[in-house]
Amino acid sequence: MSSAAGELLQFVNCRLVRDHGLVEDYLWVRNGKIINPEPVFFDEQSKAHRRIDCGGAIIAPGYIDIQINGGYGVDFSYDKETTEAGVVKVARGLVKSGVTSFCPTLVTSPNDSYHTILPRIPKKIDGGAGVLGVHVEGPFINPQKKGAHPENCIQTIDNGIATVRDTYGSLDGIKIITLAPEKVKDATVIRELVNSGITVSLGHSMGTLSDGEHAVKHGATLITHLFNAMLPFHHRDPGLVGLLASDAIPQGKTVYFGIISDGVHTHPAALRIAYRTHPEGLILVTDAISALGLEDGVHHIGQLPLQVKQGKAFIAGTDTLCGSIAPMDECVRIFQRATDCTKVYAIEAASLHPAKCLGIERQKGTLDFDSDADFILLDDNLQLLSTWISGVCVHSSNN
Repeated sequence: MSSAAGELLQFVNCRLVRDHGLVEDYLWVRNGKIINPEPVFFDEQSKAHRRIDCGGAIIAPGYIDIQINGGYGVDFSYDKETTEAGVVKVARGLVKSGVTSFCPTLVTSPNDSYHTILPRIPKKIDGGAGVLGVHVEGPFINPQKKGAHPENCIQTIDNGIATVRDTYGSLDGIKIITLAPEKVKDATVIRELVNSGITVSLGHSMGTLSDGEHAVKHGATLITHLFNAMLPFHHRDPGLVGLLASDAIPQGKTVYFGIISDGVHTHPAALRIAYRTHPEGLILVTDAISALGLEDGVHHIGQLPLQVKQGKAFIAGTDTLCGSIAPMDECVRIFQRATDCTKVYAIEAASLHPAKCLGIERQKGTLDFDSDADFILLDDNLQLLSTWISGVCVHSSNN
């Protein structure tokens, strides 16, 4: 379903996610934006060109996935000769789970892989979720918490920001960098990255709470997949997990954290602890891998082979989990059931919260006037009915 330039769409018989609640109202869309209807009525004296009956559905901001390694047979870190086609394939697959924007994620890789892949990642994909920028998860991580990252590619920051630039080739197109705070000898590197518009995330780390607080004071604002690939909570030194309740966070600053609610990576009780401790910082991520949308078998995550068996993904031949194969809409439903939070909160944890973390909440993750018309229709069980990007329907469960 396409939308002609200047065409005014009116969505009726719906409930909108606004002001952290559900509001019975119409949604008005024109030229890819959500608009205020009052000037249309009073100044232009126009009526809708098309009215769309939503059948009582919930209209919510489209989901935003800030950590996804691939899907549908594509691995962003491994398939470097077909980067553009791979990103397009994943972007068009993601709309089937309500994702309208995402950060393609590269696990720790050789330098030449970054130099090859990063310049080739497209931003806008017809009929697919938009790319917000790349999440480079590594290589400046702790080998003791490498997870599914190849140890021979892990690096240290020996020469400040110059090391970072040399590793990636360029910082252009990078939106998030995950690093281990205890491995950053000169924390001004974090400040320089943040000043370049990059969100610095802490993860794959043996860091103490003090390490995390030091990084946050220098500009870090995110924790990568909370509870996974970090020191477990300990009452004398709670590690990075302790940032959720730290009293050393600068005034007015929110520390966000990604969490995988796929029914495998994070126990329901751990989901509840995170939600009750620091609800405003919680971001649902899939951490999905190439096997998302595929059957059991052997696939890839970066340089390593992975095996999917019984709905779980492991590094082949081991019992090390290496990413999720649950789509975002399923993660939202699992999280809502596990925590008994409101449906609106579960939706916002996958939309508004990641948008705020990336500083794009005026354009994405909201249905406010003048924001991008990236939204989804859901039933009362949070099952996806349709996905819209820039006011155009790119997926419908009826098709």
